[in-house]
Amino acid sequence: GDLSMTEGMEALMAALDANRVPTRWDDLAWPSLRPLGSWLVNMLERYRQLSEWTTDLSAPKVTWISGLFNPQAFLTAVMQVTARKNEWPLDKLAIVAEVTKRAADEIEGATRDGAYVHGLFMEGARWDPVSSALEESHMKQLYPLLPVLLIRAATQDKLDGREVYACPVYKTQSRGPTYVFTAGLRTKAPPSKWILAGVAMLMDVVE
Repeated sequence: GDLSMTEGMEALMAALDANRVPTRWDDLAWPSLRPLGSWLVNMLERYRQLSEWTTDLSAPKVTWISGLFNPQAFLTAVMQVTARKNEWPLDKLAIVAEVTKRAADEIEGATRDGAYVHGLFMEGARWDPVSSALEESHMKQLYPLLPVLLIRAATQDKLDGREVYACPVYKTQSRGPTYVFTAGLRTKAPPSKWILAGVAMLMDVVE
């Protein structure tokens, strides 16, 4: 018999034809600007990380933080573990991000303090591994990939704000509504330079 097309089916068909994530899928998923084909590949990679994590049931050597549905919860968990371990009040802690000089496949084991994460990109600047500080971007390199970061918690009174740029971290290039946290990155230039340049870290980019 004939199959009557509903409004939802027509919207789904149009999205698939345009290589666009259907609105009903997008409403239930993570923030993403990817086209449908890339989005599906990304979804499978996210599933693979969670599947391996739940099978092993131990702290991963390094976590692809960009592949987490709720990275804020992961950061909160890092602070909670530190708070319990040291008997510190949770509301007195802050996240500290230290950029290492290693790639994800060079991490040999999980850290005892915090967590290693990867999958972050810079926009508006680059991280120089030699000086271990922010530098101006190279030509035609819009989103340079950062090395592995060590994410740990520290008491707020121990944070050193000197020669540090408070870099906002977002899930996508649309920024605003996808804000995750602020990472303090070392800088030799005045932080105002990077503020005016709109420097940020992104968890996912579409070029």
